Amino acid sequence: MTALVFCAVLIAALLHAGWNALVKTGNNKQTSMLILTLTHASFGLCFIPFLPMPQGEVWIWLLASGFIHMFYQLFLGFAYERGDLSRVYPIARGGAPIIVLIGSVLFEVDTLRGFDLLGILVLGLGILLMARGVFSSGEDRKLIPLAIYSACATAGYSLIDGLGARVMGDALAYVSWLLIFSAVFYTPVILLLRGRSVLPQNSSQISVGLLAGFASFVAYVIVVWAMTQAPIALVTALRESSILFAMILGWFFFREKMVLSKILAGIVIVIGVILTRF
Repeated sequence: MTALVFCAVLIAALLHAGWNALVKTGNNKQTSMLILTLTHASFGLCFIPFLPMPQGEVWIWLLASGFIHMFYQLFLGFAYERGDLSRVYPIARGGAPIIVLIGSVLFEVDTLRGFDLLGILVLGLGILLMARGVFSSGEDRKLIPLAIYSACATAGYSLIDGLGARVMGDALAYVSWLLIFSAVFYTPVILLLRGRSVLPQNSSQISVGLLAGFASFVAYVIVVWAMTQAPIALVTALRESSILFAMILGWFFFREKMVLSKILAGIVIVIGVILTRF
C-alpha cells in the first residue's frame, strides 16, 4: 500500500465516522439513513451522464452490492436506536476486516504479506476489546446482533465492491451506480417497515441527512478507489481506524464515557493500523 492510498483511506475513515455521528444525532435514525440514501442516489444520478456505463458482469456486482447495502443500512440504523456510537460502531465496523480476510484467503482474492495479516489481527483484537464493554455497562444487548449483522453486510459489500470496481475500472462510476441501486432497494423496504414515521419532519433532519450523505459518498468513492490500488482486506482493515475517530467523536459530542478499557482498545487499534504500513 502506497503512502497516497494509506492517507486517502485514513481521510475516508474520518469521513465515515463523521457521517455515522451525524446519523446518531438524529431523533429518528432511520429517517437520517433514508435522507442519506436518497442523497447518495442524487449524487449518483448527477455523475452517471458523464461517466462510463457498466458493461456485462458489472451489473451483477452492482445489483448484489446494492441489495447488501440495504441490509447494512437497516441493521446499522436499528443498532443506533439501541446503543451509543462508541459501542455500536466498533462492533458494526470491527467484524468486517476479519470476515473480509477470511473471504480473501478462501477465494484467493488477494495475497497478503506477513505484516498485513498481523496488522489485521491486532486491529481485530482492539475492536473486540472496544466492544466488550457492552456486557458490563448495562446497555441494551440487543444492539449486539444488529451490529454483527451490519458487520457481515459490510464484509459482503466490501468484497463485492472491490472486485466489481476492478472489473469496471472506474471507481466513481461504480459507486455512483451502486448507491443508486442501494436507494432503490432500501427506500421501499424502510417505508414498508416504518411507514410515514420515517419521513423527515423538519429542515433540521433534512440538513443532517444531506451532510451525512455527502460525507458518506465521498468516503466510499475514496475507499472503492483504494480497493483498486491495494489488497481489499488491507484497505478494509485500515478503514476501520474510523473506530478510533468514532470513539473521539462520541466522547466529544455525545459525552459518552471515556473509560480505561476504551482508551486501551484505541491504542491497540492504532498499533494495528501502524502494522499495516510496514
